Amino acid sequence: MTVTVPATSANLGPGFDTLGLALNLKNKVIIKPAKFSSVSLKGEGANNPKLKNNNMFVNTFNDFHENISHKKQNFRFEFFNDIPMSRGLGSSSAVIISAIASAYAIENIKLDKQKLLNLALSYESHPDNITPAVMGGFTVATVQDYEVNYLKKEIPKSLKAVVVIPNRPISTQLSRKTLPFKYSKEDTILNISHSSLLTAAFFSENWQMLKDASTDRIHQFYRMKQMPELFAVQKIALRNGALMSTLSGSGSTFFNLVYENDAKKLVVKLKENFPHFKVFSCDFDNHGVQVEF
Repeated sequence: MTVTVPATSANLGPGFDTLGLALNLKNKVIIKPAKFSSVSLKGEGANNPKLKNNNMFVNTFNDFHENISHKKQNFRFEFFNDIPMSRGLGSSSAVIISAIASAYAIENIKLDKQKLLNLALSYESHPDNITPAVMGGFTVATVQDYEVNYLKKEIPKSLKAVVVIPNRPISTQLSRKTLPFKYSKEDTILNISHSSLLTAAFFSENWQMLKDASTDRIHQFYRMKQMPELFAVQKIALRNGALMSTLSGSGSTFFNLVYENDAKKLVVKLKENFPHFKVFSCDFDNHGVQVEF
């Protein structure tokens, strides 16, 4: 059985813990019955021995599988990871989603995506990453009564993502501690209005509206202060074709949305200015998690 799940970029500026989208940058795991449990890793995390001995995917998979099947089985897990870890691209959500989906699929139990989302909430309390990881596309999501309510919009092929991955991480837990305890009424209203406008811009495909709509006063400034180069990344991106330029999740990755014809130019410009950062363009993913036998 093969399971693939996409990277995600969450918040998208003003949509704190609510908005997200899926990128065509994926983790894949192949699961095979075996006499002994084993793990192999290629790609991101391959040089981290801890991931073999205490693997979040394996632990989550085993918890669900044993609860479903009422038996303990051994499997070989072969991981092919393209999603950078601890860079704000939803690597943890990808692990959670693929592990739960795998546990049900290997027992031939049909699990609809809505239930998968709700199960994932016990591991990831915010829906901004898990929702696009499951559904693909651009999503707006909230949680009510322990269930995810969401709407999805597919992203057209005429748009590309340009991703800037710095050479060091920003801790999600530490970055949340940098956020203010209280916000002014003006800043709160600004974020609510811009998050609403950003959502409307995606659903109406009014891409020229994205630059203004992605303005944020709740989290980006405080998080970006931990890595001041990110202010320059955003400024250069917006001056060179980016329709929007936002911190991806809690960072340190920066997400840029561009028209397809502007993607190469923006990649070149960002590489020139940030030679120590990884910069590339990719498509969006409109499918979310996929399971194949």
